Amino acid sequence: MHIVILVLVEVLIVIGLSRLVGLGFRSIKQPLVIGEIVAGIMLGPSLFGLVAPDVAVTLFPPETFPFLNVLSQMGLIFFMFLIGLELNPKYLSGQLEVAVLTSHVSILVPFSLGTLLAVLLYPLVSNASVSFTAFALFLGAAMSITAFPVLARIITENNLQGTRLGTLALTCAAVDDVTAWCLLAVAIAVARTGNFAGAIPTIIASIVYIGLMLTAGRWFLKRLAKHYLRAGRLSQLLLAGIYMGVVASALITELIGIHLIFGAFLLGAAMPKNEDLVRELAVKTEDFVLIFLLPIFFAYSGLKTQIGLLNRPELWLLCALVLGVAIAGKYVGTYVAARVSGISKREASALGWLMNTRGLTELIVLNIGLELGVISPLIFTMLVIMALVTTFMTSPLLEWTYPKKLIRLDIMKPQLEAETGIDTSAVSEASPRAYRILVPVANPSTQKGLVQLAVALAQPAVGIALNYRYPAVVNPLSLIEFQEDYAFESTPVEADRLIAQRRHQLEELINTLEPPETRSCVHPIVRISSNVARETAQIATLEQVDLILVGWHRPAFSSNRLGGRVGQMLTTAPVDVAVFIDKGKERLESLLVPYSANIHDDLALILALRLLINRETCMLQILQIVSNNTKEELNYELHTIMEQLPTSVRDRIEIKIIEAAEPIQAVIQASEGVDLTIAGTSRAWGIERQTLGRYTDQLAIQCRSSLLITRRYSQVTAHLASMLPEVSSQEPTLRS
Repeated sequence: MHIVILVLVEVLIVIGLSRLVGLGFRSIKQPLVIGEIVAGIMLGPSLFGLVAPDVAVTLFPPETFPFLNVLSQMGLIFFMFLIGLELNPKYLSGQLEVAVLTSHVSILVPFSLGTLLAVLLYPLVSNASVSFTAFALFLGAAMSITAFPVLARIITENNLQGTRLGTLALTCAAVDDVTAWCLLAVAIAVARTGNFAGAIPTIIASIVYIGLMLTAGRWFLKRLAKHYLRAGRLSQLLLAGIYMGVVASALITELIGIHLIFGAFLLGAAMPKNEDLVRELAVKTEDFVLIFLLPIFFAYSGLKTQIGLLNRPELWLLCALVLGVAIAGKYVGTYVAARVSGISKREASALGWLMNTRGLTELIVLNIGLELGVISPLIFTMLVIMALVTTFMTSPLLEWTYPKKLIRLDIMKPQLEAETGIDTSAVSEASPRAYRILVPVANPSTQKGLVQLAVALAQPAVGIALNYRYPAVVNPLSLIEFQEDYAFESTPVEADRLIAQRRHQLEELINTLEPPETRSCVHPIVRISSNVARETAQIATLEQVDLILVGWHRPAFSSNRLGGRVGQMLTTAPVDVAVFIDKGKERLESLLVPYSANIHDDLALILALRLLINRETCMLQILQIVSNNTKEELNYELHTIMEQLPTSVRDRIEIKIIEAAEPIQAVIQASEGVDLTIAGTSRAWGIERQTLGRYTDQLAIQCRSSLLITRRYSQVTAHLASMLPEVSSQEPTLRS
């Protein structure tokens, strides 16, 4: 087979497998990059070469390796440029003194332990052609690395960027990144010259070039940014000039004697951090680099990773020792420095696990070491395993040390105090909590009706004086979902911009709600999420909401009326849920509740009563359909509540009993004269997957009015207790 055709076939296999395995790791809440690294290892002698050696040699013969190497090096150059481009000075704006101390100690401790470990490993896994100094420097640098890109994405996905821990971790990682790359540059210079004295000219030349880039280079790049601002877009000519600069800078650092990745990183770091320029440049560059070139780098690394070299128990013990030193050095160094700086035990521990993230950055360092011959294939394999394990364990250990409940408390307390003026620390646990409605809002520009209904359920209309036991709060929830680990949108700075933009859109929506007096109870929540349905359920639990009110979206590729995220929320949310199907009726003057005496109908009637109490002009019709000479009586508790309602409310309730052979058609016909129909899910709900049963599915399509479908979950949620305390003990609970 022609060599070019063979390389193209290899690229097809690499991209396909890396995406597949990467998505598999995403499903278990791991960074996509871990799956892509594993995919690369699977293609090498560790798995593919072991299971089908003849096929592996046919598909990945040694003569194709130089082509893969060139592609992977191009991928590294532009990936390092992206890292430098995303290294925003904003990361260095908070807690800098604490971060500098913590970061440098978190480098010094593992570097020192790595150097000591080199004394043991050098005679066992190295050879006389490699100087001990170069070996020790590389091993120390490998132990000291923190993968800033992976750490930044973990912080974003966990919504930590707004907390003290997230800010400190980002600052530490940014300082760590710069320091570690400097150490690595020294290690490369020593490895290429053989000793430290011979590396001094290379180090001096590197310092001179860095100085030039940060002065003259930055001046030129600022002029380029001004040209971009005048043009208003990143033209192909301008983009070509930037790419030429990336390659030229990489060539200069390679000729100086360090490595080409440093030049690319330096140009990215020196680029003016104009938000629009950085965003457009990153978006134009990252897709091809991350989807096409970087997986080839992982595959090329995987072809050199030979887990089979660890073929004796003592070698696995050495691998475990390498892993233990890497974890302990980074964690202990970070934890001790953070504690000395006054950070709490929990935050110091969480910071230690975050700084243990190594990921792709570690793989870059290891490939350089292997390429220079400083580390052998055996120690390379051990360190690849270390990089995978330390990155894999970050998310679960972070969740164990600093769970999402505490993260949200750290975020919500300052917001709640700012919005309400209440000192949360002074509120006792016995204090009554607000009645809360959580409203997932996918598109603020089209879901005003949904939020307006939530406000109507939460607050009385103007002029109605009710002795509310405690206030009601509506929380429009907007979750910004990221699909990729390395997308520019998932960087903390860009995530903050998107959150601020979405919050502004929600505030514009809130300002359109009527009457204006009710707007004060609406407090939006905006978060980053990797799984909208799961995150909604978690927030509902942590915020102790009483009701989730969600808009209806018909799935594009499903016959189920309530599939997709709405179906997932109905299935997983541990609170009462109502699904609103907006038919554009803005009035809420007439309500219809078809009642057939099941727990979901109970919730429908309770919510209707809440609307009835809140709006003095509202009328309620309870429709009971007699079929086959059977009539469903009102729940005793509901009957008791209705008797205890004020006369002005009871007078606006009509119970209508009709006989019909087709109950669904009777409800559809009755809905023609009302503004809102509120119906409970069918008795079959929970048996039929991703649907609310034939009855409510048909209503969702044919109902003439707007429709609210209710699903009861809680045995104790009292939707009327905040309005009428005397009936709180009477509100019906879940029946078996």
